Amino acid sequence: MKYKVLLMVVLFAAAMPLFSQIAPDSYYIQFSDKAGSIYSIDQPDEFLSQRAIERRQHQGIAIVENDIPVNQNYIDGVEATGATLLYATKWLNGLTITTTDQSVLDAILALPYVVEIKGFVEEPLKQQIKEKVFFKNEVISDEQSLNSAALKGTSEFNYGNAFTQINQLNGITLHDQGFRGQGMVIGILDGGFQEADTHIAFDSLRNDGQILGTKDFVHPGGNVYTESYHGTMVLSTIGANVPGQMIGTAPKASFWLLRSEYVNTENLIEEYNWVSAAEFADSVGVDVINSSLGYIDFDMPVWDHTYPDMDGNTAVCTIGADLAASKGILVVNSAGNSGDNWDFPYVGSPADGNEVFSIGAVDGNGIRASFSSIGPTFDGRIKPDVMAMGSGTAIASYGNSFSYGSGTSFSSPVTAGMSTCLWQANPLVPNMDIKYAIMQSGSYMENPDNYYGYGIPDFQLARAVLTNLIEARSSEKLALVNPNPITDATNFSLLKDTNFSVKIFDNLGKSVYEVDGDKSIENEVESELNTLKSGFYILHIQVSELEQSIKIIKL
Repeated sequence: MKYKVLLMVVLFAAAMPLFSQIAPDSYYIQFSDKAGSIYSIDQPDEFLSQRAIERRQHQGIAIVENDIPVNQNYIDGVEATGATLLYATKWLNGLTITTTDQSVLDAILALPYVVEIKGFVEEPLKQQIKEKVFFKNEVISDEQSLNSAALKGTSEFNYGNAFTQINQLNGITLHDQGFRGQGMVIGILDGGFQEADTHIAFDSLRNDGQILGTKDFVHPGGNVYTESYHGTMVLSTIGANVPGQMIGTAPKASFWLLRSEYVNTENLIEEYNWVSAAEFADSVGVDVINSSLGYIDFDMPVWDHTYPDMDGNTAVCTIGADLAASKGILVVNSAGNSGDNWDFPYVGSPADGNEVFSIGAVDGNGIRASFSSIGPTFDGRIKPDVMAMGSGTAIASYGNSFSYGSGTSFSSPVTAGMSTCLWQANPLVPNMDIKYAIMQSGSYMENPDNYYGYGIPDFQLARAVLTNLIEARSSEKLALVNPNPITDATNFSLLKDTNFSVKIFDNLGKSVYEVDGDKSIENEVESELNTLKSGFYILHIQVSELEQSIKIIKL
């Protein structure tokens, strides 16, 4: 079962109400609005990095109200009640807190800008600590599912034990062509990165400054290099770089290591932590998020998710993951390890997300691992999206050693790293084009199902799919701007008799003009161009699946 977010507004009554917690003594506060914020979408550089702004600009994504941070006055007001603050979420416009004092909750609910404390239940909850569903089928051993020792001489790089998982995706050619993640940024959301600051697998990451930073969303101000080795193993499938022993799928990428997961308990607050961590990853400019996490059952049964919740729109984490994708990030997530659970074999949150790239597990021979979660989602969509090696996957292990792991926790980052290299080779395409091309290259592309999705990708074929897509878009122009640089007499012409969407973005990625319509909008767009202030802009035109971006300069 899975928890369905309660949206009941808590009502004051003479009797003292009981509030459901999202972890022991922890609560989520929902704010009403962002009125009075010191931030504005007109000045996005005050709350987004230049990389984050450029990602939006390249993909024609407008900066909108949910990009603005939570109103600090609201946060201060909650803190003044005596609550201990955890993390705000600007996308959901709320705040997580801890308190053991009912009067603090009452005081918070009385604040005029607080809509609710999610949620309200009839009786106290009794917590029973459960084994983490997502991790329980993951096994670490010294055995690989396919012995490929004789196959390691086909590249200039000696992949060691990681050869099979990269070769299975036909990713070695991308590496040989020079695409190993340089200039790309990956955010890893996980439960901890124990020894990642000392393990030999990551010597080059540390020496070359590829670890850009860390942040702990479980213990504010905490040290992410503690508590769990899970994130370290996940990171190694992407970033390890020890020739002859193990090379990851994007060893030259840069990384943010973000802890969102409690490792000893399973509480709903982890979904809110996930969203806050994803927001942070967005703000610092990551291109790709890998999340080897998933949510089905919790320590308090009232939170458990049900199958109807797996509709891509219900679970908090799923909502956050799709919002991250809407910002132009490629969100890659493990499908889950519940495939052999007859009661609930389905993908969990956030793998059920509409825009989330959900990855199942196969062994080195391409056979689906029995634990790999299946689809469909409750609303009938095929999941997982694709498969990669998650049984006998080469990983870094304790004490500067290397081993093998089984779990979709490892098939996801293997895919995330190769996706990063593919995007590096085609840096201006939107995130959904990367996902689409990889799925179209899958071994089950002609007949996708809910066990293998679109199958095992071929990253050379995916690159060809992208090339064809780019050429088709560039060869079919949708509009002309003449002259450019534009003057007060520039002409704008639409080249098709159909409905268009036209947007103009300034150099900060802010949308300064938007209009939808047929060719009759030409004069309106032309007038807008001619009245722009001096500067650099992007004119973005879209017709169905066709898009054109024109760089323009106003003198």
